[in-house]
Amino acid sequence: MTAPAPTDADLIRAHAAGDPHAFNELVRRHRDRMWAVALRTVRDPEEAADALQDAFISAFRAAANFRAESAVTTWLHRIVVNACLDRMRRRQARPTVPLPEQGHQEPAVPRDSMAERETRLVIKEALEQLPDDQRMPIVLVDVEGYSVAETAKMLGIAEGTVKSRCARGRAKLAKLLGHLRNPEPEGGVPTHESKHGEGR
Repeated sequence: MTAPAPTDADLIRAHAAGDPHAFNELVRRHRDRMWAVALRTVRDPEEAADALQDAFISAFRAAANFRAESAVTTWLHRIVVNACLDRMRRRQARPTVPLPEQGHQEPAVPRDSMAERETRLVIKEALEQLPDDQRMPIVLVDVEGYSVAETAKMLGIAEGTVKSRCARGRAKLAKLLGHLRNPEPEGGVPTHESKHGEGR
């Protein structure tokens, strides 16, 4: 009978005790979701990759001090969010002009997936129009599925602040994305039920 897989907390303790493989396993489990949060937060793949690298280094160094006051995933994602915030502050200090995401060499997209792809781009662009303090709670709660309490811990703000920022962000998204819920009768974008309008 095989032994059960170690929990995240087990891996943290093993890492703190000197296990050279424990932290790598922890990263393997959560890397994809951490990457998704970083990319949606800083909106630039290179910046997201750098922020994620910073977060991994911080988590590696801080793991021995983990006190299990929250879930390991919440602790990890708070480190990612903090790394992203640091990157964003640095970027604001030295603003740059972003390169276009698409070019003439982009592979052709089958016509049957064009509408879905266009919808995703519209939603992404709408999120990018939100202020950082509203976009980040929206990403964590509505996109990544974290609870208000978990999001508050990650961002280091009160739960009421998370709720109010989400409410303001959702109101702006509702205006920006209203045409997705009520498409034009002739050849408009297909109706897309977004959960951004739902309460938490």
